[in-house]
Amino acid sequence: MCLAVPGKVVGIGKRDSTPMASVDFGGVVKEVCLAYVPEAEVGEYVIVHVGFALQRLDEESALASLRLFEELGLLEEEFGDPWGRAAAEAGLTEAGLTEADIPEVTEAQKEPR
Repeated sequence: MCLAVPGKVVGIGKRDSTPMASVDFGGVVKEVCLAYVPEAEVGEYVIVHVGFALQRLDEESALASLRLFEELGLLEEEFGDPWGRAAAEAGLTEAGLTEADIPEVTEAQKEPR
């Protein structure tokens, strides 16, 4: 699922003349394009969807949305560790297995394309 998630702008710069920002989503910082909201400033909140800030948002609304997303588990789904989640769903972590317990596939074992 792709969400439009509020995040806090913690840094602003440019990449190839495109306005960009470092945006903090509760500890996960991602690079985001500010082309749609070039007036955004450090310390403000923006709503981000697929790497683009779509609009500015007041802090109260942003924090309320983040709390709700967290309660629903949507932030973990959007930003969490997909490999760890897949391992947990497969029962690997519950069985006490680690990555070291999973044998590596050698070139000889791979199917030819």
